[in-house]
Amino acid sequence: MEKVIIYTDGACSGNPGPGGWGAILMYKGNRKEISGGKKDTTNNIMEITAVIEGLKLLKYPCEVDLYSDSAYVVNCFNQGWIYNWQKNNWKTANKEPVKNKELWEELYALTKIHKVNFIKVKGHSNNEYNNRCDEMARQAIKEL
Repeated sequence: MEKVIIYTDGACSGNPGPGGWGAILMYKGNRKEISGGKKDTTNNIMEITAVIEGLKLLKYPCEVDLYSDSAYVVNCFNQGWIYNWQKNNWKTANKEPVKNKELWEELYALTKIHKVNFIKVKGHSNNEYNNRCDEMARQAIKEL
């Protein structure tokens, strides 16, 4: 299985408000940057969307080290929230419907194709790739 590194970030101007996302894919010395935005969204939706869009670019099953500054995204998998949500018919521990269910279902399906290692990075620090994803996400908002 080929190894790919993906960095992602999402941003929102107001929450909800206009939002953007950015992702960087790195494979065998090659680097691809993608981004996009949405007029009325939330920060969490943009964070999840960045991960989905990055994984959707992969043409065949890969092992992915996925770096995100979103505790929401990383903890969802690393702490097993998503498995509990599924088991509980997409309800949280408080019996509330899971927000952004359709996005979580899409992301979960992608993790069945690829072996994804979710790695938390500190946002707005000295991580070159996370900072670049943030820059792309904010630029996507400006371009809306």
